Amino acid sequence: MKRSQLAIIVAGLVISALLVVISIYLTGIAIILVIVLAMSFQIFQDSYLLTDLAVVLSENAKVITVVNRGNTTIRNIRVSLIPLDIEIAVPDLGVDGKFTYVLPQMINEAKAVVEFEDKNNTKFQKTFDLSALHNSDDMLKPMFPIFGWKQK
Repeated sequence: MKRSQLAIIVAGLVISALLVVISIYLTGIAIILVIVLAMSFQIFQDSYLLTDLAVVLSENAKVITVVNRGNTTIRNIRVSLIPLDIEIAVPDLGVDGKFTYVLPQMINEAKAVVEFEDKNNTKFQKTFDLSALHNSDDMLKPMFPIFGWKQK
């Protein structure tokens, strides 16, 4: 946690300790509020500099879209389509940025292996199954990753 966040939590605990003199119930409420605040800081820290990249096949199976769903710029993106033997160099994508690539022909099924870096030069690799016949979205995936939730 950052130093300012830690200072806020310590101040909340000190105030909670001082409330013991007034009422035990006020102390309990204050401690619960400090715990909720600490959990909020932890959730915020998990979603800071989130690199979430997705590769999607269009409905007509001729266009591949690379989407940055994270909250930081993604650089040095290389998409390899297997078994089509196609490699795509994608320019840097900002937050909510999209890049589309039109394929020479329709594809039935393929695998997209993506290699990319965040702005701290940390390298990532993800694999996506692209299919014109099946939807591969995970219906149980949370809106944003909480407590280190990771995609398969």
